[in-house]
Amino acid sequence: MDEKTAIQALDRKDRMLPLSRGRTEIHSFEYKRNGTLSLFAALNTATGEVLGKTAPRHTSEQFVAFLTDIVASQPARQDIHVICDNASSHKTERVAEFLAEHRHVRVHDTPTYSSWLNQVENWLSRIQRDVIRRGIFTAVKVLDRKLMRYIRAHNKTPKPVKWKYDDPSRRIRPVPSQ
Repeated sequence: MDEKTAIQALDRKDRMLPLSRGRTEIHSFEYKRNGTLSLFAALNTATGEVLGKTAPRHTSEQFVAFLTDIVASQPARQDIHVICDNASSHKTERVAEFLAEHRHVRVHDTPTYSSWLNQVENWLSRIQRDVIRRGIFTAVKVLDRKLMRYIRAHNKTPKPVKWKYDDPSRRIRPVPSQ
């Protein structure tokens, strides 16, 4: 699971000029900020399904609320392994209390600068590319609706993560010590 924090609901000041013969699509660089939103997302690597939730802020309380949603979405007492980054909101007393109450939930932190180990990061880059980057959002509610619509559409045909390294010749090998 991971969070995409401070997603800006940006609205362009001028309308977009459409793609036409011999000309690319053009849009103004000026925009109006309409607020921000954080997206919490958990990817089930076995099924490819994504559980998502938006929040006005990225806090420890919001993180615990999302962990609660993850637990509620799974069969009772099933072991749940949550792989996430080392954000400070994951290391609070409130999170420790939640984990003590839910012994079947284990949080595993990825090493610093190793976000590629967390597969939901790949999925978040897709939502960034498909929804956020070129989106026009007149309000935070519009941004919220579009994010959740994208998650629902994704979950109609989820695909399990099959992560493999295809080219062994390109692997990084340790240098023998002299």
